[in-house]
Amino acid sequence: MNDQEDRVAVYTGSFDPISLGHLNVIARGRRLFRRLIVGVGQNIDKQSLFSQQERVDLVRRVTAEWDNVEVQAFEGLAVTFVRDCGARVMLRGIRPLTDLAGEFTMMMANRKLDEGIETIFLMADGELAHVSSSLIKQITPLADDERLGRFVPAAIIPDLRARIAETS
Repeated sequence: MNDQEDRVAVYTGSFDPISLGHLNVIARGRRLFRRLIVGVGQNIDKQSLFSQQERVDLVRRVTAEWDNVEVQAFEGLAVTFVRDCGARVMLRGIRPLTDLAGEFTMMMANRKLDEGIETIFLMADGELAHVSSSLIKQITPLADDERLGRFVPAAIIPDLRARIAETS
């Protein structure tokens, strides 16, 4: 592993929508690495609320102040994307226990796919451990902006409300 690869990490996810939990992992990850690439992928098991390009745009909007964070769309395997980015570290955020089994399985599969990629887990901060995209989609029609802002960045609330209204 060369110095350039040592200092680059990739955080992949669907970010549909980006939550404060995701943003917390990005904020912490960007302090650990010289460069953090956020890879916005597709979850083939779920119907997306936002298109991939819309999700890329939302993540870029809320991370724009951080000069060492890049946001890119990707297709296919996350480990291939990590390797294509010139990185050898995949950053993953986990919520207490709820994500652990699935993330462990994915980490082991990724090792089989590319044993040169290491996975680093960051536990979500306690007050964000319950936040999920499914929960956000459920509460958006019911919560006012102040309450919704406890789950998602304020900058994306209008986009989220508009999309939920379109799909209702």
